[in-house]
Amino acid sequence: MHTRSVVAVDVGGTETKAALFTGSGDDVVAVARQRLATPRTGDGATTADAVVETVAGLVAALGERAGRPVDAVGLVVPGVVDEEAGTGVYSANLGWRDHPFRARLSERVGRPVAFGHDVRAGGLAEVRLGAARGLRDAVVLPIGTGIAAALVVGGRVLAVDGEIGHVDVGHGEPCGCGSTGCVEARASSAAIARRFTARTGRPVAGAADVAALVRAGEKDATVVWREAVDALARGILVLAALLGPRAVVLGGGLALAGDLLVDPLRERLDELTTFHRRPELRLAALGDEAGCLGAALLALDTPEEKR
Repeated sequence: MHTRSVVAVDVGGTETKAALFTGSGDDVVAVARQRLATPRTGDGATTADAVVETVAGLVAALGERAGRPVDAVGLVVPGVVDEEAGTGVYSANLGWRDHPFRARLSERVGRPVAFGHDVRAGGLAEVRLGAARGLRDAVVLPIGTGIAAALVVGGRVLAVDGEIGHVDVGHGEPCGCGSTGCVEARASSAAIARRFTARTGRPVAGAADVAALVRAGEKDATVVWREAVDALARGILVLAALLGPRAVVLGGGLALAGDLLVDPLRERLDELTTFHRRPELRLAALGDEAGCLGAALLALDTPEEKR
C-alpha cells in the first residue's frame, strides 16, 4: 500500500478544520493544518453552497503543500447524513436539507471525495487510533456546538445517525431542532455559554469561560454546569439502556474541561443508574482533531480502483 496525499475537512457548527495528510491505512501524518469559521448565510441551501466553496478553497490552499495533485478529499459534516448518496440530509445548526455535498465538491475540485458524518468519522479515528482502540462496544460522544454519538458495536462504527443530542430528557427548554427537552439544549458547549449569559446578562466567549468560573466557585456558572451534567447523564443512560457500551469516550471542546466534567458526570450517572451497567467514562485521545483525522482515514480507505 503506497503513500497517498489527501485533504481532510471537518465542517463543524462553528468552526471548520482542514488538514493535508499523507500516509496509508492507519499510518497517517498531518503535514499542514488550517482552521476558519464555518460560513453562515441565514439560509440553509445558501449556507451549504458557501460551505462547498469554502472547502474547495481549503483543498486548493492545502493541496499546494503536497507538491502534486492530492489523491482524494475527505469531507465530513454534521447533522443527518446519507453517506451512500453523498448528501447532507439535515442539519439543525446549519439549516441545510438534502444537499449533494459529494457531487458538488467533486465537481469543484476535480478530485474524488469521500463523504461522511463528522461524529462517525471522529469515532472511526478514536477506534483505530485513540481512546476507543481495542473496545468492541463503545460510544464516542463529542460535545461541541451540537451533540451526537458514534456507536461502536462489535468493533465497527455503525452507519447510523446517533443523534443522542435530540433525545428528550425532560427539562422542557426549547431546542434549535424545534423540539423541547433535548440533551443538546442544555449540555452542548454552545448551550452552556448561551444559558450562562441568559441567566446573568454577562456574555462569555464559550463553555471554557463558564468552566473557569465553575472552578472559581461562581454560583450561576455552577448551576448551569450542574444542569448540563444532569442532561448529559440522562442521555448517556439512554445509551446504556439500549446498547450497554463498555465505555463512553467524551470528546469535543467540552471534554477539555477534564475532571470538571468527568467527575460530576460519573457521580450523576451513579445516582441515576439502577440495574444497568454504568459505562466507563474516558476522555478522547485525539481532541477536537478527531473528525478531521477520521475524514482523512475515509479518504485513504477508498480503494483506488473506485476513485
